[in-house]
Amino acid sequence: MMRYLAVAAFGALGAVARYAVDGAVSRATAGQFPWGTLVVNIAGSFALGALVELTTNRMVLPAEWRIALGIGFLGAFTTFSTFTYETLRMLESGAVGEALLNVALSLALGLLAAALGVGVGRVV
Repeated sequence: MMRYLAVAAFGALGAVARYAVDGAVSRATAGQFPWGTLVVNIAGSFALGALVELTTNRMVLPAEWRIALGIGFLGAFTTFSTFTYETLRMLESGAVGEALLNVALSLALGLLAAALGVGVGRVV
């Protein structure tokens, strides 16, 4: 039961963090392209890579904390559903180039960020 409560609590924090970061980035860029969603997903990919690498091979962290941080906080912080919805809306509005750019950047930068996170986790 405690794991579920930890996931819920950290999920709430992750959702608030996503709302804040996405909003700040979206206001700063003020365009049609979903930069806020891209930023939270890239940051979350990096953080998850580092967290898993650190807690698997470097530091002992109770399973409850790994679950709360990885599934709770980072699961709520990142958003695949918003990424796909925003991409669909771009396609529907005829912004095919922007939609394809969103998919390409999300995949390429997400993989790079996860790899960098794993790399950081290995040297810390």
